[in-house]
Amino acid sequence: MRFLRFITLGAFAMSLLAGGAFAQDKAAKQAEVQKKTQEALERFYKTKPELKDAVEKAPGYGIFTTYGFSFGLGGSGGSGVVHDNKTKHNTYMKVGGASAGLQLGASQTEVLFVFHSASAMNTFIAKGWTGGAKATASAGAGDKSVGGGKGESTGGSDTGEAGATTYTMTKNGLEAGLAVGGSKFWKDKDLN
Repeated sequence: MRFLRFITLGAFAMSLLAGGAFAQDKAAKQAEVQKKTQEALERFYKTKPELKDAVEKAPGYGIFTTYGFSFGLGGSGGSGVVHDNKTKHNTYMKVGGASAGLQLGASQTEVLFVFHSASAMNTFIAKGWTGGAKATASAGAGDKSVGGGKGESTGGSDTGEAGATTYTMTKNGLEAGLAVGGSKFWKDKDLN
């Protein structure tokens, strides 16, 4: 009987330790995503200073960093945060994309969504789809990028159905081509 009690207490203690380690790991991952998204946001502000005011006045914003490669078929993936300016709540999300067409390249891309309404932001969090066709010719190194495509530059693109204006910046890499593709954004179950 004593042995069974000892085993039960040991198992309980291990579960508490494992839960604490998971919480620390989760917090570390959240901090890493926060750091990357804040750095990306600062690069947008540096490139287009008026974005800072737009982001602060908006109901919320989403900022994502993706890494991709394409050679005929393309794929990308990354993570980011949707921040509610009213409640200060962060929703951690992932993004994955695929494309097909006459394309060649590899790049790191940062995408900023400035939401026009809280309902548009909540719909994006719940449904998260975006898609379309693009024509790109861009090259960049460091914090610089040259070129861009329709809806793919720091100039911004109004996505009426999403209720947001999007801004895209290529941090580094090289892209060229015509492609049809889409991206899916979804909640990161491990970080929320």
